[in-house]
Amino acid sequence: MDIYFYNTLTRKKEKFEPIDEKEVRMYSCGPTVYKDATIGNMRTNILNDLLRRVIKYNGYKIKHVMNITDVGHLVSDGDEGEDKMLKSAREEHKNPSEIAEYYTKLFFQDLQFLNIETPEIVCKATEHISEMLEYVKKLMKNGYAYETSTAIYFDISKLDKYPILSNLNLEDQKAGARVDIDEEKRNPADFALWIKAPENHLMKWDSPWGPSYPGWHIECSAMGQKYLGEQFDIHTGGIDLIPTHHENEIAQSKGATGKIPARYWIHGEYLLINGGKMSKSLGNVYLVKDIIEKGYNPLVYRLFSYSSHYRNKLNFTWEGIDSTAKSLERLKNGYKLHLSGNEDIDDSVIEDFEEKFNKAINDDLNMPLAMSVVWDVVRFTKKNPKLAELLKKFDSVLALKIDEQDSTFSDIPSEILELVEKRKIARENKNWAESDKIRDEIQSKGYVIKDLPSGEVSISK
Repeated sequence: MDIYFYNTLTRKKEKFEPIDEKEVRMYSCGPTVYKDATIGNMRTNILNDLLRRVIKYNGYKIKHVMNITDVGHLVSDGDEGEDKMLKSAREEHKNPSEIAEYYTKLFFQDLQFLNIETPEIVCKATEHISEMLEYVKKLMKNGYAYETSTAIYFDISKLDKYPILSNLNLEDQKAGARVDIDEEKRNPADFALWIKAPENHLMKWDSPWGPSYPGWHIECSAMGQKYLGEQFDIHTGGIDLIPTHHENEIAQSKGATGKIPARYWIHGEYLLINGGKMSKSLGNVYLVKDIIEKGYNPLVYRLFSYSSHYRNKLNFTWEGIDSTAKSLERLKNGYKLHLSGNEDIDDSVIEDFEEKFNKAINDDLNMPLAMSVVWDVVRFTKKNPKLAELLKKFDSVLALKIDEQDSTFSDIPSEILELVEKRKIARENKNWAESDKIRDEIQSKGYVIKDLPSGEVSISK
């Protein structure tokens, strides 16, 4: 079955045709490890993981590269301001390497909580300084870069078109310097490739231009080329990276190789919090650990992310998480009910469900539609292990661990789980009398059901 992705580069949905028919090569912009990754950051990582799972589901091998920015970054997404790594080191009274190590560990812990696969290659910026230096030298040699008293800049006037990814008016673009605007720049939108370090700068390396450190964008260009070649299949990232970071990656690649590095550019939209922006000033910056501390399985957030297409904004509310927690529990129970069923079904039922699911995920990762198919399988009247097996196959994409029952449910008979499901439906319909009747029936069979603050239930003898 053909796969289609929306390509930010061409601004249209396109049939996916990998360079190598057997292996898909993909690059994802990883974290800047100077602070905790938010659930907004994790929405992008869930997208990356979902994408690679869909690719593998379709029979391809994958070579996925993700960078770790441990060399520094900017306070401003507009590519200017104070180095974030150094600022964090100063505030936490640690050196930059200690900061990077600490937050890198937390990042991978969050990936594990969300059942996100680790890319085949994870590369740290600090371990690829030589590759970055060679890349800058090549840009200088090719006439796309020039030196000022403070930095080595990329000369955008040498390109046939800039920008080409964001399609913004150049006058609306920010100056693009990693430090304060340099009056020696030839063009306001020229951006720093390499920056000459002040004497007291904590992170610097020897270079042909003296002690210095890399600009923000050069690391991805250098590491992408090293591990994936001059041109690869897919480049991913959050939508915030389009106008600056990814635009400048493309510029660098065109200057060094004459090619746009990736054929397909896939970007995830923002996560909103209660309809607004996530920010420290509003006190609504949430982490994966906040979801866990409230008593939820972190995979609830993963399932929650499937409620909206990745190219649409997703509005996070605790009420939404509450509802999704119940849905995840119902999904797991539905799997178990099919697993213990013995009613006959026609193989055409399986084939129809699978075709619909495949069509949904291959249509630009349409997860709301894919989940509607999943729920049709769960609610299918006849219970049969073949449907459980199908759900487990779908879970290779969903990554919700539907076959791993919560410990409180691990030894609960299917008869009781069916009653629990009926009670949940009654409560959602505010049919309290029916809910109480079913609860009493559960208790008459020797089980006690308790409603938890998280919205889930516990069952015990």
